[in-house]
Amino acid sequence: MSSTTATSVVGTAERRSLDAVLLARRGAVYVPVSQAAAGIDSAAGVALLEADLLDLGYLLSAPLRDALGRLDREELQRTGSALLADLHRALGSDRPHTPLFREFPASTPHDTFRFYVDRVLSYLLQDPETPCVLCGEYGTVHAVSPCAHLVCRSCFDGADFSACPICHRRIDADDPFLQPARVRSAADPNRALPARLRILAHGGPPADRSEDAGREIATLLARPGALSPQDTDDLTTLLTTRDRNDLRWLPEVIAARETKARVLAWLLEDPAGYPTTLPAIVARIDTATDVLRLLAVRSGGDAGLVEIPRFRSLPRPVRRTLLAALDALEPAQAVQDMGRHRRAWLHAAELLHPFESADRHPDAALAFAALRRTRVGGDALGLGLRATADRSSHATLRESTVHVSNWGSQVETALAADDVATALALLAQRPGELLRRLDHLLRTADDTQHGAVIAALRVAAPRVAPAVLFSTLGAVRTRARKGNGRVVFPKGGATRVHYLDETRRPLAADLVAQVTEVLTREALRRAELAPAVDTALIDAELAGVVAPFAERTASRALVTLPRGSEITLPDSLTLRLFLHWMESAESGRTDLDLSLAMFNDDWVEVGRCDYTSLRFAGSAAVHSGDLTSAPAPQGATEFVDLNLEGLADAGVRYVMAIAFSYNSVPFEELAEAFAGVMVRDRPGQEGPVFDPRSVEQRFDLTSRARAAVPLIVDVYARTLRWLDVVHGVTGTNHSVARHVSELGVLGSALTDLYTSGARVGLGELATWQAAGRARTVIVRHADATTSTYHRRTLEDTYAFAARLGTPDTDPANDQPHPELAYLLRGDIALAPGSETYALHPAALDATKVRLLSATDVTAAFPAS
Repeated sequence: MSSTTATSVVGTAERRSLDAVLLARRGAVYVPVSQAAAGIDSAAGVALLEADLLDLGYLLSAPLRDALGRLDREELQRTGSALLADLHRALGSDRPHTPLFREFPASTPHDTFRFYVDRVLSYLLQDPETPCVLCGEYGTVHAVSPCAHLVCRSCFDGADFSACPICHRRIDADDPFLQPARVRSAADPNRALPARLRILAHGGPPADRSEDAGREIATLLARPGALSPQDTDDLTTLLTTRDRNDLRWLPEVIAARETKARVLAWLLEDPAGYPTTLPAIVARIDTATDVLRLLAVRSGGDAGLVEIPRFRSLPRPVRRTLLAALDALEPAQAVQDMGRHRRAWLHAAELLHPFESADRHPDAALAFAALRRTRVGGDALGLGLRATADRSSHATLRESTVHVSNWGSQVETALAADDVATALALLAQRPGELLRRLDHLLRTADDTQHGAVIAALRVAAPRVAPAVLFSTLGAVRTRARKGNGRVVFPKGGATRVHYLDETRRPLAADLVAQVTEVLTREALRRAELAPAVDTALIDAELAGVVAPFAERTASRALVTLPRGSEITLPDSLTLRLFLHWMESAESGRTDLDLSLAMFNDDWVEVGRCDYTSLRFAGSAAVHSGDLTSAPAPQGATEFVDLNLEGLADAGVRYVMAIAFSYNSVPFEELAEAFAGVMVRDRPGQEGPVFDPRSVEQRFDLTSRARAAVPLIVDVYARTLRWLDVVHGVTGTNHSVARHVSELGVLGSALTDLYTSGARVGLGELATWQAAGRARTVIVRHADATTSTYHRRTLEDTYAFAARLGTPDTDPANDQPHPELAYLLRGDIALAPGSETYALHPAALDATKVRLLSATDVTAAFPAS
């Protein structure tokens, strides 16, 4: 699981400490070794710590409890306080959460319109020298600080309001209007434990953190795809435990290029390490874009090159190193890579000075000459460039300018001419591009050419990254039916969604079946290469979890749930959504709004619950009130309660949650902004308005967007689908009413996408891994029953995988503890050293089993 912390720095998320990183990733707590004898004070202190942890939804393992019990009082206080602080930050309970109506949900007005009218009348007509315009009383009207609105203390209860009743801006805490509120009753100690309940493990003494950090670094560097923002932050923290002068920990191949750029930039941070780090950097650069990513990260930019910053100047040793790396590349490939970001490379040339060392790095100079369209004269530089071009099979001189053949333009020309044979020959040189253009090839080829396309696919498939393999599989297997539209996620700094009309003709069903079988067999072949195990266990409910392939825009979240995943809600009638934010000097006064749009089966609006309508269908949805400012240090929090039975009775099928920036301040400009969902045991449950124990998900809002759509609740199915997307808005004064049509289209399109099979599920990856590696596979169903499957004589992996989950089962013999498991909750005994994915690790101990993330499950299908 990953967790998140709020930030006090505008536009960024505060990185977790090393202890917090290992706590979130491994569930491990590192306890100092104490020479003191355990005393009665320590035993009592551990008991109190356990009670505090239980209120947050965590438990101590027996070894951790024993280790804490051996600490003296001061050591226990330091360790326990640090642990609780990290968990409070992860849950969001380190901030005050006071709704506008302190007695929410009971005191939320039933008549929203009347409440609005009272506010308007008070704002327009109130006079401190005359009776209150609402009740007619004398001497009850006073100006509140600092907004100076005139408020009648008889009409507006200062014990219930936490802000100005007129403008809903936060007011001074010591303003006389704010009467002391009654203390809310404590939470019921017998309330349900959260689904995310985790048992914390003893990680050993603090000295063991470095070894565990090394394991986490190795896991992150082995991932073939771009890291999520949270993983990126964690990697930065974990690298502080490594030595730049001893690079035995650094793999020779870092699979993901964005990750590679971040690690190489980290190596450059200490000039004292250059004798060791510069040769390591050259050895790991194999494309020109690797150099550009490195320059961008070193200059504080994004490794994905979505936005490229102005580059920092380069020390001479670094400049020579990067030119040497570029010189080792094939000029044609280097020029093509440079052409994708030509303006950035022109700026980079000003820093690298490639022509000054053209004699030492001639191929690099030639690539820059082609990029800059440099005219080649008769001077020493020109003669050198001519000689280098003459040696290259891809470079020519035309009109005294260097030209390098462009592979990409050749592919486009062939496809435009419907020349499938030429396009296949070119694409065979780059297997990833072949799979990305597979749909185009299949539509362009005629029946006599489909065999050649599939033959080329068989050759290319083993050489592509897992994300490319599975993305292609998901996209192609749904192409036999005509769709109404396409959902596109453009690469960018935020997850914006584009909905396009479907103009492609469907593919023939038998052709789709052939391609699907080729790609599925390739996935199974890769699974077979991993170490074999005797028994594997799969939770059938993982079918709703989507395999992650593009995490660079994923929100930092308490529970790492891949975008598009659907999970069953706990047996509860009430969900409580929350949104917290705090203004910064850059943002100024900022009004965020937690809003709900409600739709029927056909995605037609049924109602809303937001600042314009604080209640829907009585108590089916109840808003805590609209706060319009969030000054530091308190900030502001809004809540909405959802009673699922009441919503169903009101004809609601889908509830879409939205966080709007009413006055259009980007989320990234705020000092902090986060939201989440709590599961309440019953409607109107007493206790604190923000109960950290009931928090099931919490996520940061840090993009430049002004509207975020985190989730959709399916009221009938009692499921929650995690979307984690942003909604493009313009202007100000944002509300559900203004955007409901677009929100309905967005919700319908994304629901159709994720239920269509166009995204490979984590349950499918688990099935393929289990079929490829295990002799016996156990499938655990939602009702806790199981089905057992033994690999039969002469049954190949493809047939075995197809049988898993079907009624064609085998006798359930006594089986050893699973050595491979894919679970929703880590609530079973596993063999020591087993590989395990669990959405909620629960009792799984990272010191005894290898905990996998969803991304690790995807990465377990590496290319050949």
